[in-house]
Amino acid sequence: MDEARPECDTTRSGFVALVGRPNVGKSTLLNALVGQKIVATSSRPQTTRHRILGIVTRRCEQLVFIDLPGLHTRQPHLINRAMNTVAIGSMQDADVLAVMVDATRWTPDDDFVLQQVRESGRPVVLLLNKVDRMKDRRQLLPMIAELRERFGTDDIVPLSALRGDNLQAVAEALIRHLPEGSFLFPEDEVTDKSLKFIIAELIREKIFVLTNREVPYSTAVHIERYEDRGDLVHIDALIWVERKSHKKIIIGSGGRLIKEIGIRARQDIENLLGKKVHLQLWVKVRKDWQDDLRSLREIGIEQ
Repeated sequence: MDEARPECDTTRSGFVALVGRPNVGKSTLLNALVGQKIVATSSRPQTTRHRILGIVTRRCEQLVFIDLPGLHTRQPHLINRAMNTVAIGSMQDADVLAVMVDATRWTPDDDFVLQQVRESGRPVVLLLNKVDRMKDRRQLLPMIAELRERFGTDDIVPLSALRGDNLQAVAEALIRHLPEGSFLFPEDEVTDKSLKFIIAELIREKIFVLTNREVPYSTAVHIERYEDRGDLVHIDALIWVERKSHKKIIIGSGGRLIKEIGIRARQDIENLLGKKVHLQLWVKVRKDWQDDLRSLREIGIEQ
């Protein structure tokens, strides 16, 4: 028995790797399970670049989620190859894999995910996301039967991460695979990431939402200053881009777009911190930063 929790006959805790191709909803699920936004989400693929820990503590169980970058076969830059390396390597650190599949669409990247999952040898809980978007729900049962054969698991949970449907079933299916043991993190922690990291993610999310084409993927956010003055927090953030044309797009005509990015990001940051925020954004051209090892280290991309 865990001496710190006499009300529990046993306690369980362990690492859960969120695995899947880009844009299946892993980060949306993590934010929903944690109960607050700790990682950027958008409708665009490959929003997640980092190995992010989200911590969900229940009465007698603690699930430590690793939100991995989406596994993909297209790797045009060093950052893409690094993201794949992080994702595949981190699977070996997990007690169980929460493998997410889009119920509305199967792609070659899903085949790549299936291959990596099989090679890992880790226990699997399959999460069938976006079932609320299925045109014909009668397809769900045969789909589950097919996926059971493909992934070799009977643990399959249909859900909608966006709507928060069936989250309890997700947690319970994963807990069955966790080892007995004391909690790995304090009960009040929800992530291992710093405030600066989360703030940079909130700003980057707004760039994804408000820009188009290739622009979001060629940007990074670096927090230059974070100063808490009690009733007001001053934040200076630098947005890297690879081209002058991208800088022009992000700034927008008369500075309107960067102002809107700042307004939306500030609202989320104030909700996170519970106090007023003064946010200053700058845009700087940093050519080929996605293929520069030093730049990737500066924004926390693991190698």
